[in-house]
Amino acid sequence: MAVKTTKKKTLISTFQSHKKDTGSSEVQIAILTEKVKELTKHLKTHQKDFHSRQGLFRMISTRRRLLNYIKQKYPKKYISLIGKLKIRK
Repeated sequence: MAVKTTKKKTLISTFQSHKKDTGSSEVQIAILTEKVKELTKHLKTHQKDFHSRQGLFRMISTRRRLLNYIKQKYPKKYISLIGKLKIRK
């Protein structure tokens, strides 16, 4: 369940903090969120795909750790990021 390159480029351009930023926490969270959405759609049709489910849980925990980091360091960025991505917390 890889994110298409065009979608990934738009996510990077939307969430980057400067022109050459491709790996900041905000960008990583945005890409992980898109992967989670795609994998969730897959798992709705394939309920018994336990290997993909395990990968989904791993992605969610990675995203959670990155969100906790941003929440501690930059609370205002955290609130705006959650609003843009429509993630509930």
